[in-house]
Amino acid sequence: MACMPWLGHRSEVADATTLIAAFGDDAGFEAAARADRSRDLGNHIHFCRWRQIERLIVLMSAGAAIGTVQ
Repeated sequence: MACMPWLGHRSEVADATTLIAAFGDDAGFEAAARADRSRDLGNHIHFCRWRQIERLIVLMSAGAAIGTVQ
């Protein structure tokens, strides 16, 4: 099961959607690359943000509901 992302702001959903539109199936790889660049620059805030967006992309790409559905 995928790790459930923590979203600090709703704009992260928009960022994930934008990456999916631009990169398709490679959107998760792009988010991971952005996280790696942020880490290399010493920006741990953006590193964590992009890692969470990467996890969100995985969830958004799933063909079924994940977690509790009521």
